[in-house]
Amino acid sequence: MAKSTIKVKVQQFGNFLSSMVLPNIGAFIAWGLITALFIADGFFPNESLAKLVDPMVFYLLPLLIGYTGGKLIHDQRGGVVGAIATMGVIVGAPDTPMFLGAMIMGPLGGFVIKKFDQAIEGKIKSGFEMLINNFSAGILGGLLAILSFLGIGPAVNGFTQLLVGGVDWLIGVGLLPLTSIFIEPAKILFLNNAINHGILSPIGLEQARSVGQSILFLLEANPGPGLGVLLAFMLFGKGTAKQSASGAGIIHFFGGIHEIYFPYVLMKPMLLISVILGGMSGIFTLVILGGGLAAPASPGSIFAIAAVTPGNASVYFANFAAVFVATAVSFIISSFVLKSSKQDEDNIEEATNKMQEMKGKKSSVAGALQSNSGTLPEKVTKIVFACDAGMGSSAMGASLLRKKVKEANLDVTVTNSAISNLTNDAQIVITQNELTPRAKSKLPEAYHISVDNFLSSPEYDKLIDQLQNGVTKEQTELVEETVAEVTDVDHNQDNDDLLREENIFLNQEFATKEEAIRFAGEVLVKAGYVEESYVDAMIDREKLTSTYMGNNVAIPHGTEEAKKAVLRSGFTVLQVPNGVDFDGQKAKLIFGIAGKDGTHLDILSGIAIVCSDEKNVEQMVQAKTAKELLTIINSK
Repeated sequence: MAKSTIKVKVQQFGNFLSSMVLPNIGAFIAWGLITALFIADGFFPNESLAKLVDPMVFYLLPLLIGYTGGKLIHDQRGGVVGAIATMGVIVGAPDTPMFLGAMIMGPLGGFVIKKFDQAIEGKIKSGFEMLINNFSAGILGGLLAILSFLGIGPAVNGFTQLLVGGVDWLIGVGLLPLTSIFIEPAKILFLNNAINHGILSPIGLEQARSVGQSILFLLEANPGPGLGVLLAFMLFGKGTAKQSASGAGIIHFFGGIHEIYFPYVLMKPMLLISVILGGMSGIFTLVILGGGLAAPASPGSIFAIAAVTPGNASVYFANFAAVFVATAVSFIISSFVLKSSKQDEDNIEEATNKMQEMKGKKSSVAGALQSNSGTLPEKVTKIVFACDAGMGSSAMGASLLRKKVKEANLDVTVTNSAISNLTNDAQIVITQNELTPRAKSKLPEAYHISVDNFLSSPEYDKLIDQLQNGVTKEQTELVEETVAEVTDVDHNQDNDDLLREENIFLNQEFATKEEAIRFAGEVLVKAGYVEESYVDAMIDREKLTSTYMGNNVAIPHGTEEAKKAVLRSGFTVLQVPNGVDFDGQKAKLIFGIAGKDGTHLDILSGIAIVCSDEKNVEQMVQAKTAKELLTIINSK
């Protein structure tokens, strides 16, 4: 239990570090390109344009990191105070780019102003809000800037120089390749991006500023080790892993999404040796040939690496040689591992689920790795969205796809169901990634599609294209009749009673998703929609799989067994401008749902269509009154 807690804390810390850098990668690349092009040794030396280099690396980049770090803690006010505090470390250590200092002072500034706002909440007299808000941010930011100028800046400067000296020593004694023993397993297990952007990039930028390039930018970003593994699976793998390896290789090498090869390594743990030795050989090649980049390569694509390679033919040769050598070594060892392993079929879906569990969050590329089971029928007449209870996420997904089916003039029934209620007439079953194995075990003969985001999944349009090419098209009137059949439920309950203004709560803030869900459940209880036991059932439902739908929207609801605790259909809406974490995703709109006898499906369908457009979601997040938010929901 203790080990699990430590791992979660490390994951959260690593994700937080990378979250400060990743949104600003474009600025880092801009600086790298200007450096590579216009410094004295660049492609097109230009003394005037080269004057941009130092101000960007000393001021722009640290301030962006500091602002982002503060914003992560306390939105706009946190970002402003974080940037002010970061200015102190910048001026306090004028000869060192203060990336590490910004990673400290940005979040610290956000934390301080957040605690201040919490302490005075509800205590400010009407009319003095703006005065207090502006002066508190200015005073606290100024104090933090002075603190960072006097103490933290010089301290971070000393620490940075120590790290740079340590890297130079490792290079000097030839030990830098050994860092792959830590880097490759750590990124695969749970620290992808955190190592590169949280540790290596700040040190590398100091080196790049001094000598025009840094080898550190390629320690983690080299796509060679992962490409070698995927090439081996293309030739010697089995089952779904072999089938998906070629597509994964394209995404990995050209798209730069390294996360896509992690499940392949987790499927055969001996492949850790392949990526470690591949990484070591790549680093050794860089050291010998003098390779390096002018700025971070993010994502770690061969195109990104080429773009930020300094303008020197020998450096281009060194970098590409490092990728080639790492690929070759990893491929040779991976091939040996695969050929000598047991002849069991390699199941990439199980490995992907394992990776997501180890990383403690959903994978952004899981959908690219998970294959559909079964064959798409020649004539599709029924598609079923399935979730645990069959009344929340599946109903919203079905509403969106039903609209697309209607627009495409297809004679296909689209409905929703609980997984336990799936019947043999369901030809296509669509579920969230975590629920797909359950749906397959319930109905193995169906064609299964996994989605991450029920509100805006590209799988919908892909499926419509397939249906249009392989299913007989009918007239719009027939489709409308089908839709009418699907939604033929008791509509005696008035929509005005389903979602009332008094059940819409604006500007809420919750520490955890459980706290938000419990709040929503208690609102449903007080409004007379459900019995008290339904609240715990909503928490239990969330434990099965996240009710986050995408587009900053979550729709918590009870389990299938809890339907008996629903007295009548109803909704509550919680507006959470700062968001609350739903397994790595921020939900800013939370729709608490209680559904009985299908009477909630009409309004749920409307919510789904409105929330599928991110602009509508943003308008609802910024709505100033419950009536304004309700008007947006009812606009479709």
